[in-house]
Amino acid sequence: MASQDLTSPLLSPRRRPSDPPHSVLTIHEDPDNGPPTHDRNGRSSPKRDPRAHKPRTQNHHHSSNNNGNNHRAHNNGSNTHLERPNPFEFLGSRSFSVPRASTVDPFLNRTEKVDGVYEVVKIVLCLPIALDKENPMPRWRCRLMWVTRICARCILFSFGYQWIRRKGKPAPRETAPIVVSNHVSYIEPIFYFYELFPTMVAAESHDSIPFVGTIIRAMQVIYVNRFIPSSRKNAVNEIKRKASCDRFPRLMLFPEGTTTNGRVIISFQLGAFIPAYPIQPVIVRYPHVHFDQSWGNVSLAKLMFRMFTQFHNFMEVEYLPVIYPLEDRKETAACFAKRASDAIATALNVTQTCHSYGDVMLLMKASESKQEKPSSYLVEMAQMESFFHLSSVEAVDFLDKFLSMNPDSSGRVSMDGFLRGLRLRASTLSEEIFRFLDVDNYGTITFKQFLFGLAHVMKQPLFREACQLALRECDVGSRGYISEEQLGDSLRATMMDMSKEEIHELFELFDGDGDGRVSEDDFMSCLRRNPLLISLFSRCLRHNDSLEDSDRTPDEIV
Repeated sequence: MASQDLTSPLLSPRRRPSDPPHSVLTIHEDPDNGPPTHDRNGRSSPKRDPRAHKPRTQNHHHSSNNNGNNHRAHNNGSNTHLERPNPFEFLGSRSFSVPRASTVDPFLNRTEKVDGVYEVVKIVLCLPIALDKENPMPRWRCRLMWVTRICARCILFSFGYQWIRRKGKPAPRETAPIVVSNHVSYIEPIFYFYELFPTMVAAESHDSIPFVGTIIRAMQVIYVNRFIPSSRKNAVNEIKRKASCDRFPRLMLFPEGTTTNGRVIISFQLGAFIPAYPIQPVIVRYPHVHFDQSWGNVSLAKLMFRMFTQFHNFMEVEYLPVIYPLEDRKETAACFAKRASDAIATALNVTQTCHSYGDVMLLMKASESKQEKPSSYLVEMAQMESFFHLSSVEAVDFLDKFLSMNPDSSGRVSMDGFLRGLRLRASTLSEEIFRFLDVDNYGTITFKQFLFGLAHVMKQPLFREACQLALRECDVGSRGYISEEQLGDSLRATMMDMSKEEIHELFELFDGDGDGRVSEDDFMSCLRRNPLLISLFSRCLRHNDSLEDSDRTPDEIV
C-alpha cells in the first residue's frame, strides 16, 4: 500500500519508462485578441493593436510533434508560415492559432480494470453486504442528526475507510462560514457530512446517487442547475443568506463542479467566491497502489464494487489556512477563486488546467459515440468560454457536427469527411475553408481546431451583420422567406458551377423545419450551427457597402 505522508507529492519525481509524460500548460490570455500565439520556442508573441494591422491571409502553424510525423505538410519546420487565402477576410477575420492540446486527462481513472491475482483474491474474500430547506435546522433535529452522522461513519467503514488521516483543524464557523475542497470521489460528501455537518451546494442530478443523495438531502442541500442562469443566481443568493447567519451550518462547495482523478486542479466555478466571505480550503488525497478511487471514466456501480472489495482504502484530509477576501482593494470573484485554487494546487503539488464540466460533457458524448480515444475531444472548455464566450451546450452541438464527419481512430477528420459533414463539394473555396482550420498543415483537423475555428468566426464583430445581410441578399422581393431557386442564385455568385443536386442538399440544411422554404429563423439558426457557411455568401457581401465600413464598433453594428 501507499506510504506517502500528507506533505509528499502525488507526482513522483522518479518516473518509470512506461509512465506518461507530465505537461504543464501556461496560457497568457489576451482578452482583446482572443487566444495567445507563441513562437516556435514557446515564447508569447507581443500584443498587437488590431487597429494598426490589416488582416493577413496566412495561418500560423505550431510544431506540435518532433518525431517526423508523416502527416506533416512541411519539412523540418522550414515553411512555418504559408501564404494562403483567408475565406473569412471579408468579416475582418485574421488567421487564428490553436493552443497545443493538453496531454492531461483530469478524468482518467488509472485502475479501471481488475488486474492481477491479488485483486481477484480480495474481491472473492471481501464481498460485503451493502448497506426543510428554508429555515435553520431545529436543535432537536441537530441532535437527532448525530445518529445519522454516526451512520455516515459506518458507511465509510464499510467502504474500507477504517481510519482516515487528518492534518490541521477546521476553522470555527464564525471565522470561515464557507469551505471549499477538491473533488475526487463521491466519498467526500459522506466524509464531510460526518466531519463538518455542513450545508452542501450540489447539482440537482446528485439527488439520485445512492447513499450520497440521501445524505445531502439531510444536510439541507442547495440544489443548482448549472445550465440555467436563474438557478445559478438563486444558488448564489442562498449561499449569501446562509453564510451571513450563524444559525445555519457552514457551507461546503466543490468549486471544480465535477470529480477529477486528483492529479490536477481544473478551473473553479465562482459561486463560493461571489459572496466574498472568508473561505477555508480543504484538500483530499487517496494514496493507492492497486486501486484508483477517483470517480472519473468509470461507472458508479463499478467504483462502489471495487471499494467494497478492498481490505483498506486510504484517505487523507488536510485543512489549509483560511483565505480572506482583500479588504484594502476591491477584488473580483475570479481573483478570489484564483487565490483559493493556487493554495489547493500548491498543497497537492499538482498542476492547474482550464478543463471544466463542459469537458466532461464532451467526454461523455465521445464515449457514447464509441470513439476509440474520447480524451482527444477534451478542449479545456473554461478557456473556450473565456476567449469566445462559447457555452458547453454549444460545444456539444458542434461536437455532434464534428462526429458526423467520421473522424478516424485518433480523432482527426479528413477533407472528404469535412466536406460531407457541411454538404459541400470539392472546390477552391471549400479547400480554403478546410486549410483555414488546419493550422498544423497536417491535411486533417482535430475537434479542438474545428471548435476554435468556428468560435473564431462567430466572434468576429461583423459576423452577425453578415448573416443578416446574406438573408436580405437571398430574399429577393422581401417576402420573408427564401426559395430554393433564390438560395441557388446567391450561392452561384460565389461557386458558379454548383449543380442543382448540390444546391438542393444545402437548401435542406438551411430548411430546418422541412416546410420547403427557408424562413429567417431557419436561415439564422443554420448559420449559428454552421458558421463556416457564411463564406458561401462572401462574394455578394463584398459588394455591400454596409459591410465595408469596418471602423464601426460592435455595438454600432448590432
